[in-house]
Amino acid sequence: MAKIIESVLVLGLGKVGLLVATLLQEQGYRVTGMDRQPPDECSFATRMGVVADSAVLRNALEGHDAVVSCLPYHLNLTVARVAHKLGRHYVDLTEDIATTRAIQDLARTAKAVMAPQCGLAPGFIAIVGANLAARFNEIRSIELRVGALPQHPRGLLGYAFNWSPEGVVNEYLNPCDVIEDGRRAQVPPMEGLETIIIDGIQLEAFTTSGGLGTMCDTFEGRVERLNYKTIRYRGHCELMRFFFNELLMKNDRERAGEILVNAKPPVNDDVVYVHAAVEGRQVGKLFREEFVRGYYPLVIAGKAWPAIAWTTAGSVCAVVELVARGELPSKGFLKQEQIALQSFFATPTGALYKRRTEE
Repeated sequence: MAKIIESVLVLGLGKVGLLVATLLQEQGYRVTGMDRQPPDECSFATRMGVVADSAVLRNALEGHDAVVSCLPYHLNLTVARVAHKLGRHYVDLTEDIATTRAIQDLARTAKAVMAPQCGLAPGFIAIVGANLAARFNEIRSIELRVGALPQHPRGLLGYAFNWSPEGVVNEYLNPCDVIEDGRRAQVPPMEGLETIIIDGIQLEAFTTSGGLGTMCDTFEGRVERLNYKTIRYRGHCELMRFFFNELLMKNDRERAGEILVNAKPPVNDDVVYVHAAVEGRQVGKLFREEFVRGYYPLVIAGKAWPAIAWTTAGSVCAVVELVARGELPSKGFLKQEQIALQSFFATPTGALYKRRTEE
């Protein structure tokens, strides 16, 4: 049986984009990767181009059924508009709330799927949270936590910028959507500091923006408390407050990102922690369900990939596969929490998460 999606254009061939294209190629999709400077010796077709050139983007996308954007968030809306106009399936990794809202507006008249926020957080964490919530008759709280950290931290920050510095700075500075006392609200970032222990390691978690995706839309009126926090090694939050607030780096986001990456460059030996907890009533009794995991680097297609790369790429590829199989809606806006966790695990890349959870 033919799939709904057979060919995919992947935009942006950094670590995550390169792995997305590689994984989709291995799953039998016809893949083309586009970047301003494509890497050498890819297993899939590549072309040089920039999103700002609408003619180049349109020409590249016309030859494919779907596009996956692994670009910085501020470029995604341009891609989404072209995909919408051509009636092509659109998938991205953005954590930016304003961009997602704009794509959601486009999706009202879309002839194909428009699925932003398909990475790790937002993305996989929402799938897990919704799966836990479905086990309850009444939901009191949904608390979602994710952190991508170096396995062997050095220095007071205990961090390495394995993710987009632009995205991290936005998460640390933008307001955070939550549900408190049953009402939707926004709270400041880098607040609500708490201690969290995973695998015997004492960590901290604090509010950052974007990680909930559309969860507040979905669970408003159904839950007393819903929030998302980022996991870091202890002491990180206080230092980042000093950097952004007392040194006024919040007023120069681009420069802030440059300073942080220069001080804490990426590492290969990382770990991704996922901690989801839901409280409520099951058959009248108050109970708490948890999903707590640590994910580590994997060898994929003969190459070692950091945990943040494969967890992000694996999630977006799983969404593409589920749409291609016809297991998700074929058009309109797709929320991550619409995706069943077992269906996600049943995809080739979703199985990577399941395999790790069973070890």
